[in-house]
Amino acid sequence: MLVSTLRRIFPPDKRIHRVIAGGLLVSLLASYSFVQYYAQAICGHLAIVMGARPIDDCLKDPSVEVDLKVRLAKIKQIRDFAVHELGLPDNDSYRTYVDIGRPYVAWNVIATTQLSLQPVEWCFPIAGCVNYRGYYNKADAVSYARTLQKAGYDVHVSEVPAYSTLGWFNDPVLSSFVNYAEPQLARLIFHELAHQVLYAKGDSQFNESFAVTVAEEGVQRWIAKFGAAGVQKKLTAYEKRKTEFLTLLTKYRERLADLYTSEKSTSEKRARKLQILHGLKDEFGTLKVSWGGYSGYDDWFAQPLNNAHLASIATYHDFVPGFKALLHKQPNLQAFYVTARSLAALPKPLRDEQLTQLGESDPLTNPLKGGKNGGANPLHSKKAVS
Repeated sequence: MLVSTLRRIFPPDKRIHRVIAGGLLVSLLASYSFVQYYAQAICGHLAIVMGARPIDDCLKDPSVEVDLKVRLAKIKQIRDFAVHELGLPDNDSYRTYVDIGRPYVAWNVIATTQLSLQPVEWCFPIAGCVNYRGYYNKADAVSYARTLQKAGYDVHVSEVPAYSTLGWFNDPVLSSFVNYAEPQLARLIFHELAHQVLYAKGDSQFNESFAVTVAEEGVQRWIAKFGAAGVQKKLTAYEKRKTEFLTLLTKYRERLADLYTSEKSTSEKRARKLQILHGLKDEFGTLKVSWGGYSGYDDWFAQPLNNAHLASIATYHDFVPGFKALLHKQPNLQAFYVTARSLAALPKPLRDEQLTQLGESDPLTNPLKGGKNGGANPLHSKKAVS
């Protein structure tokens, strides 16, 4: 109907009019796509918020299952700990609960070009520019990912159990993570609340690395105070595996970065890229054996490996050594938040440089040594799981 209307307005025998009509059609379709995306984002979030109930009401409701009540009571304890022990915001976030009826709340699409580790950037009015494009419907995310793949991008679709609205709304506890093990549950809540403490608009790596640092410190303090016997041992083993996993990824990201900046032809780079990614998968198999068969990272490696897959991890961890070094120097969290805010106020290149130097200067907090595209700067010039 839109095309036929344009044809009536601009007669097809006039070439200049056809050009104008074509341009208008493209503009209208782009605007329609833009509106569609924001409509699903707004409707998706409102459906969650409107379905939320105060946790206190759930605990009093005889129709709520006992197991869920036990989980929600634990979350209340974690939430109070976040305020009183970690200095995280004392508001109504994570004081309500909603069953969303699906395993994940959203799906993020991350993309890079085929011979680059730099994630594509999408920009939004409130959040600024971020390294992903989020969807509340998996089919919509997969559809958009396929569109990007057809355009020649490396693409990864990441499952999202929770997200932060940065304090604009009261974020509820979701059924997608309510049954997490206690340390993971605490980590997730601390992480999302940390985004309300500090958010540098347009810098996903800075924001996520800050939140990861706060969450990991928070979990250590939580376990020290409330952890049952053996929990600290399990957490130490978990952190060791995570460090080895991230070190492995850093090693292969550096190999890819060297390849992409080399003088090799495009066809040679593509062929060598596949060899490097196969090598990553093979070496992970060896690492898994050393873990006694631990399968926590199997799903990550079960997906097709590409640049976007690696970039999705880099966004969350590249600046963590720097933030941990800063926290190591000043373990008072309120003082740490103040210093982190001062870093956020700096121009991005300067704060990147300072965080990279901090991480490299403290071997206790830097199991991931930065390098060519292994550190934060090279990976973040463009942008596209807590």
